[in-house]
Amino acid sequence: MEPVVVAIDPGREKCGIAVVALDGRVLHQAVVPAGELARSLSGVKHPVAAYVVGHRTASGEVRAALRAMGVPDEAVKVVNEDRSSELGRQRYWRAKPPRGWRRLLPTSLQVPPEPYDDFVAVELAERFLSAFRSGGGEGSAQKAEK
Repeated sequence: MEPVVVAIDPGREKCGIAVVALDGRVLHQAVVPAGELARSLSGVKHPVAAYVVGHRTASGEVRAALRAMGVPDEAVKVVNEDRSSELGRQRYWRAKPPRGWRRLLPTSLQVPPEPYDDFVAVELAERFLSAFRSGGGEGSAQKAEK
C-alpha cells in the first residue's frame, strides 16, 4: 500500500480529516465529531508518512490525541491555517455546485449547507505536500511542539 498524509482540520466540536496520497490524490475525506477523531484515524489502512494538523483552534488537543494513540511527535507536522477555511469553502463549491435557484447566487455570498472541514483538511494536506515537493522540507509546516 502506498504511504499517505493524514491531514486534520482541528475544531472543538468537529474535525475535518483528509487522507491524501503523496501524489496529491484524495483517497478519503470526512467530517467527524472531535470525540471520535481517534476512532476515525484508527481506520486508516495505509502507512502514514505524516499527520498534518492546522495550527489554530484545538490544535493542541488534536496533537495530544495523536500522542495518546502512539503517534511520535516527529510524525506530526503543524501547518499554518491562514485562509484555509475560505479556500476549503471554495473547494466545497467546486465539488458540490449549488443547485436550483441557489446556482444564480454567487457562492461567495452563500454558506455551504453542510460542514466543509474535510475540504479544509485537503487544503492543509496540499500545503504540506507542496512545500515538501518544492524542496523546502516542511515549508510552512512547523515541527509539533513537544
